Amino acid sequence: MATTEELLGTPELAFEIDRGSIQSIERAAAVLGLLDQHTRVLTPALVAERLGLNRSTAHRYLQSLQNSGFLDSAYGLGPLFDQLSALVAGRQQLLGLAPAIMRQLSDRTGLTCVLSFLGRTGAVVTLVEEASAGTIILTVRTGTVLEVRAAQSRVLLAFQSDPAVVARVHSTLGDEERRVETGALARVRRERLAWADLGRIGLASVAAPVFGPHDIQAAIALLGTSPVLSPDDVAGRVELLREAADKLSVMLASEERTP
Repeated sequence: MATTEELLGTPELAFEIDRGSIQSIERAAAVLGLLDQHTRVLTPALVAERLGLNRSTAHRYLQSLQNSGFLDSAYGLGPLFDQLSALVAGRQQLLGLAPAIMRQLSDRTGLTCVLSFLGRTGAVVTLVEEASAGTIILTVRTGTVLEVRAAQSRVLLAFQSDPAVVARVHSTLGDEERRVETGALARVRRERLAWADLGRIGLASVAAPVFGPHDIQAAIALLGTSPVLSPDDVAGRVELLREAADKLSVMLASEERTP
């Protein structure tokens, strides 16, 4: 009898397993997609009718989704959705609080301020407040996925509570690159501050963590030129960044405690 490793090593069978897994995920998503403002609970009959399945198959999907926490015992929204919705609510709170703080920080430093969340491969730029003074403006588009060595990516990874997330993001790096980044993240945790290491002459960025009640929520950063923004001569700008990050963290904690 072939071992599991031997079976998975067969390209044709591995492809069939992957395809079957993808189809199962798509089918589960279709089942959950039946929930809306009019349909608060599911039944095997309803799922079978709307998705063209037989009732036994529909029942198996409902049970699997229940066991995974997506559905409760009545086949309504389960505890996993409560967990995920709490994360979404936290982000929405931050997106409501951040613009005013970012505008003030940008005005006080004369630099562009950026807020990012962690995506699958690095920080994702979510909010940008450009400097209102000066003739040259450094900026970045919202939706941009930043590199692993970007200041904001480093902050978000340094304080990430799940080591598997860091391992996934660093999986594309070579051994030496991974070693360097591991050391960089250790420094970020000590200093609660990260500088970019992108090899772009004349440009600099520095980021600080924004914490929620339980974990890091985002990274807030300043973008500027090296003469204006550097570890050696920051003219108080880094302290202003720290203050803005701490203020947002405090405000998020206060929002969490508000009934």
